[in-house]
Amino acid sequence: MVLRPDRSGQRLDRYLAASLGLSRAAVQRRLRSAAVRIRGLAAIPSASYRLRGDEEIEVDLSARASRPEELPPAAEPIPLAVVYEDDDLLLIDKPWGLVVHPAYGHRTGTLVNALLDRLPRLPGAETIRPGIVHRLDRETSGLLVVAKTEAARRSLLDQFAARTVEKRYEAVVEGVFPPNPISCSGNIGRDPRNRRRMAVLARGGRPALTEFRLLAQHRDAARIECLPRTGRMHQIRVHLASLGHPVVGDPLYGRRQRPAPRLLLHACSLGFLHPRSGRRVRFESPLPEEFLTWLRRKDAEGP
Repeated sequence: MVLRPDRSGQRLDRYLAASLGLSRAAVQRRLRSAAVRIRGLAAIPSASYRLRGDEEIEVDLSARASRPEELPPAAEPIPLAVVYEDDDLLLIDKPWGLVVHPAYGHRTGTLVNALLDRLPRLPGAETIRPGIVHRLDRETSGLLVVAKTEAARRSLLDQFAARTVEKRYEAVVEGVFPPNPISCSGNIGRDPRNRRRMAVLARGGRPALTEFRLLAQHRDAARIECLPRTGRMHQIRVHLASLGHPVVGDPLYGRRQRPAPRLLLHACSLGFLHPRSGRRVRFESPLPEEFLTWLRRKDAEGP
């Protein structure tokens, strides 16, 4: 495969990760194995190589990745809840528990496997993330947009990178939440004490911003609105935990003092510019029944 970047200044590993649907770590392994070459450049390029915007990048896709989760996934007949579909886009209402794309420990049974059964010609079908332009955690439910064409994929990736996509979540969190809107801007990176977790770091990490607003206060839990202005891994969950209000049912960041059937976090609204028409579109997803059942139970407990 030959790739031709159309803008300068971007790191090579970031560009390849977005173009090939791979993690940056996977791209860096391919760079080390000499599976990536830049025409006219004698040396093997480094991950931090800054693109000029006029290169021709040769990627050897026949070289098998060193990890099984990086191999192209297979189609599987998994039902999907489709909210909207046209020639460019597919909007999915993802249930909690569904992994978005193959990863370590989840080679099959993912959203990508289901997408390939429905749409075998998704852009990037030879990668582990065909059509995927953003993700939701396995435990999070709600709206996720899939690109059906390369033009749509590029447009949506650019919008997410420019932070012009409007994302709204609802969550149920522990404790008494502040009545006035608040924001959390702590940098997020890997927790040095537990590599499975992310954390707000005093040094390092990547800038992250989430705004929160109280919707309803219950006796010892609150229903809130979450507006992530950036898109870091586990961002909402990490910021809420750092504020002392972890999401109810969170197996990784919660206190496990509020029994819940699942993580009570739902992506309920998604707005962006349609890649073909340029018009702003918005899609909504109601709270799942298990959310509402849990809230009704809290109401019944009284003050």
